[in-house]
Amino acid sequence: MKELWSFPLMSLVTLLLQFNVSSGIKWLALAKTPASLHLNQTQHCKILEGLVSSQVQLCRSNLELMQTIIQAAKEVKKTCQKTFADMRWNCSSIELVPNFSPDLERGTREAAFVYALSAAAISHFIARACTSGDLRGCSCGPIPGEIPGPGYRWGGCADNLHYGLLMGSKFSDAPMKMKKSGSQANKLMHLHNSEVGRQALSEALELKCKCHGVSGSCSIKTCWRGLQDLKDIAIDLKTKYLSASKVVHRPMGTRKQLVPKDIDIRPVRENELVYLQSSPDFCAKNEKLGSLGTQDRHCNKTSIGSDSCDLMCCGRGYNPYTEQLIERCNCKYHWCCYVTCKKCERTVERYVCK
Repeated sequence: MKELWSFPLMSLVTLLLQFNVSSGIKWLALAKTPASLHLNQTQHCKILEGLVSSQVQLCRSNLELMQTIIQAAKEVKKTCQKTFADMRWNCSSIELVPNFSPDLERGTREAAFVYALSAAAISHFIARACTSGDLRGCSCGPIPGEIPGPGYRWGGCADNLHYGLLMGSKFSDAPMKMKKSGSQANKLMHLHNSEVGRQALSEALELKCKCHGVSGSCSIKTCWRGLQDLKDIAIDLKTKYLSASKVVHRPMGTRKQLVPKDIDIRPVRENELVYLQSSPDFCAKNEKLGSLGTQDRHCNKTSIGSDSCDLMCCGRGYNPYTEQLIERCNCKYHWCCYVTCKKCERTVERYVCK
């Protein structure tokens, strides 16, 4: 009887805990929603994959938001993989959503990045949807009081960051605010990193202008507040990922808080990503740790960065191979108005890790 408890049942408990830990970003499974599904009835909310009960309720009461949130989920996957394409961990495991592998189930720095990016993306897409008129519940962002300077005037349609942050946080933070959502330490970590993502989004609100004037003199500039593209915010979050702080959950004053493991005399900074568990080096395949390894990954022989063959292949070496590329060449412009090109073949050398 003791053996039955010590192995199968305990393993089941561990799996259930892991399920709860990663439930905060299971809504990214919305990226798999078929384009043929038209979300125009509240009962559709039940069939959407990856949502917890509180998110289903939010879906029912804010049905028009869901297409925007679906687009955000798709963009998170694409942007994460593009941002980490030159790293050993290349965010490929996000394809498994909603059944994450341990690299995103555990409280790792990789999970920290995905939570931050997800929170930023959903608010970003909602803010932009207000601007484009796709949502009836919001419109352009507010016009600031002070004019930027002489020759400037406010105009256009500002991205509605306030509404984006409000509705985005309600949806993305909902799983972490449920009673049964994993350990308190994990909930605090994910909520903190989600807020870091939204802070990065807020800092990405910049002044955008169009020029007016005789012969392009730009004597008058019409300006508005607009958000940077999500890819630029992801690069900022990648920098925070690289400098993320490992934390522990311990008493600070009257309650437990996350504090830096090595410098526990200070609280966690509001703008830093945090993680609870160290990650593997992702060199070798290890399913228990969520590492796919770097065997057969492409590398750059001339690079000195993270995509270099030395770093990407973890010192194992690499194999070269050649590839024939057919490209347009010798293009000529003909008046008026078309271009003709020839097709040229070029041989390039590629490298893959052993």
